[in-house]
Amino acid sequence: MRTGSEPVTARSPLRARFWLSVWGLAWATFGTVAFALVGRPGWAAACGVLWLVVAVDLTVILHRMHQGPHWQPSRDVPPYQPPDDRR
Repeated sequence: MRTGSEPVTARSPLRARFWLSVWGLAWATFGTVAFALVGRPGWAAACGVLWLVVAVDLTVILHRMHQGPHWQPSRDVPPYQPPDDRR
C-alpha cells in the first residue's frame, strides 16, 4: 500500500525485470540447444527447466505491466490514503 511518503522518483522495477527475463530466456534457450547438441542431456534438461521458470516469470511480468499504471507507482498515480485506524 502506498502512503505518500515514497520518493518522487520511485519507479516500478517491472521494465528492468522484463529485460532481465528476456536476457535469461535467450541464454536458457541457447544453453538448452547447445547442451543438447553436444550430448549433455542432464545440462540440457537443467537449462530447459530454467527456461520454463523464466518464461513463467516473463508471463507474470507482462501481466503486471498490462494491468496499467494503477499497479505501478509513477508521478501520474496519486498515493493511496492510509487506512483509518480510529475504529
